[in-house]
Amino acid sequence: MTNKRIVTFGELLLRFSKPEHQRLTQGDIFTSKYGGSEANVAVSLASLGDEVEYITRLPETPVGRAGAMRLQELGVNCRRVLYGGRRIGTYYFEPSAGMRAAKVIYDRDGSAYSELEPGMIPWHEILRDARVLHVSGITAAISQNAADATFEALDVADELGVQVSFDINYRKNLWKYGADPRETISRMLERCDMMFGDAIEFEWLCQRPQPPFTAIDSNFEMQMDEYREWFDQIHKRYPRCRNWLMGMRNMVSSKHHTLTALLWTDGELLQAPIHNIPDVVDPVGVGDAFMAGLLHASMAFPDDKQLQLNYSLAASALKNTVPGDFNLTTDEEIMEVVTNQRDIYSLYKVTI
Repeated sequence: MTNKRIVTFGELLLRFSKPEHQRLTQGDIFTSKYGGSEANVAVSLASLGDEVEYITRLPETPVGRAGAMRLQELGVNCRRVLYGGRRIGTYYFEPSAGMRAAKVIYDRDGSAYSELEPGMIPWHEILRDARVLHVSGITAAISQNAADATFEALDVADELGVQVSFDINYRKNLWKYGADPRETISRMLERCDMMFGDAIEFEWLCQRPQPPFTAIDSNFEMQMDEYREWFDQIHKRYPRCRNWLMGMRNMVSSKHHTLTALLWTDGELLQAPIHNIPDVVDPVGVGDAFMAGLLHASMAFPDDKQLQLNYSLAASALKNTVPGDFNLTTDEEIMEVVTNQRDIYSLYKVTI
């Protein structure tokens, strides 16, 4: 397939946080950044030089227009973003610190995206010359209308022979409109060709405990036989999907994480190195960087599955060093990590 255009579909959000690790109940100043899972994937791909288009619905307000403008500044095609509705979805993020866990509060009810309806988006026109459509569990979690619009997109992708990439992205607090999240996400997985999820999401989906990942450095030994059995079983359940990417993170402390990944591809299970990240800056969007890394690498290195996996992990590990939702790392930086396997934070301080 010569065409390499990727389309991502989801809700653009405005993220609010307090500066300097203050709690949401402290201080008078909020900082804001645009983000959202599928937008994060689009920005990552654009940063890597890929042709990517983002589809969403935003309010016809300065805040909505500014969100699309920000993505366009970063190289994402937003020319077919829909405008309408009353407000942009938001979320409030309180980062972890010491023993204090991170906190996320969503405010997405009544957003322009949540009021999408089937027929609003010209999917045949958008997907006619696309290689991949990327969606996630979040695209169907916001409202019944958004779920219907997502399955409409999947129907057209099937009709046109467009590959589907999928991120489980299970967010318990978003499923408020009465749908069964496991059943809905399972129906989406039946339609996908490649997917990503972290180990906790795989455990939730399969209702089977995961082997523990407790690495404190790169010497940890994975229980590969157990993982292989797990992947073989899930592939039997969803036979269309031929590439299953699982990310695993151990939070040694709020600032010290270890990160690795497994890729099940056509019956073969591959393991990535374990990355030691001694000074995490911002972990939001790490899974989106994983997915974007796999999408890019599958086109850049179609015959080297191990390199695809290592590239995806390096992209995700580097995202931990970038404030905000977007992974603004380059192909050269990612390949340097893949080649040298250094501690991520030390490398990133040098390259910027």
